[in-house]
Amino acid sequence: MPVEIREVALPATLGAPEAIEFERVVEFMTAIEVERWGDDRFAFTAPELLAMYRDEYLPRRLFAAWDGERCVGRVVTFWEADPAATVGNLIVEVHPAYRRAGIGSRLIERAEAVIRGLGRQAFAGFDDFPIAVTQRAGERLRAPQGDASIPADLPSVRFATRHGYTLRQLERQSGLTVAGRLEEFRAASEEREAEASGYRLVGWVDRTPDELVDSYAAARARMALDVPAGGLTIDEEEWDAARVRAHEDRSLDGGRSLLVQAAVAPDGTVAGYTELLLPPGKTVAYQSDTLVVAAHRGHGLGMRVKLANLVLLGEFAPERTDVYTWNADENEHMLAINIALGFGLRGISAEWQRG
Repeated sequence: MPVEIREVALPATLGAPEAIEFERVVEFMTAIEVERWGDDRFAFTAPELLAMYRDEYLPRRLFAAWDGERCVGRVVTFWEADPAATVGNLIVEVHPAYRRAGIGSRLIERAEAVIRGLGRQAFAGFDDFPIAVTQRAGERLRAPQGDASIPADLPSVRFATRHGYTLRQLERQSGLTVAGRLEEFRAASEEREAEASGYRLVGWVDRTPDELVDSYAAARARMALDVPAGGLTIDEEEWDAARVRAHEDRSLDGGRSLLVQAAVAPDGTVAGYTELLLPPGKTVAYQSDTLVVAAHRGHGLGMRVKLANLVLLGEFAPERTDVYTWNADENEHMLAINIALGFGLRGISAEWQRG
């Protein structure tokens, strides 16, 4: 029986007959993560993915490859809903036993057709590599900025370049073991706060305080504009209070908790923030955005919010043993903060783009 490519509909609810294909795709995605990392630390659950895929601000379409009733590949494409946006993103994966048979090419064609249909001119994708994989000998491939590199002969690298994608940025994936270190982080945070002035820290779990939500939204909108972009074309993100609340709702619907620390300037505006995502049923936390608004840099706010959020993590979720973060290889300032905190390199993420 030939492998069939078809779109996977988002079910209204999980556990129903209409959810079978979606749930099988989730099982496939988990297997891919286990193949890559040796465990499911970065695998999303079905509730997480269903909530994520319902994001009206970042719409998605999902296609899968099927050998009978078995999912053997998938591609998801997603994009900023703003009609002025120019980029469409995609992630494609194929089961090891079905690779080099043209399935990945068929999947990417379906995703690119969706992106072209939206009138977008740029196609973007990414791939993750454990650190041991990136240390293989041989010819290296480098991004326009930064010092990191990846082997040029990796299968996914050859796949991307064969389809006209070029490497635009490399991100360092770093990890920090936090188990048993709450008091250490608390002491370091208290020392910083005793010496700080001008900016106060406000932390919360899941829901942004009403009095900060508009300013927090404005700070989040700066994330796409103020972080190093390497050679990537990055769309602006329109954030307002409604999008912040939708982000929080989706996280809760998917079983995730959000831990946030914000640095608030004397005028009451959010000058910087950091967010940790706590996936359900795991002992890890994912570092999401960390940003200090450009006008407020130079005051040590990045370290302050990160330390305070590690304290909050230890108090709220002591079962979490490790935190993972992703930073552009050329983002020297944020990398220096992470290194000072004890983060160590555990992998590399490659950002690709065409157009």
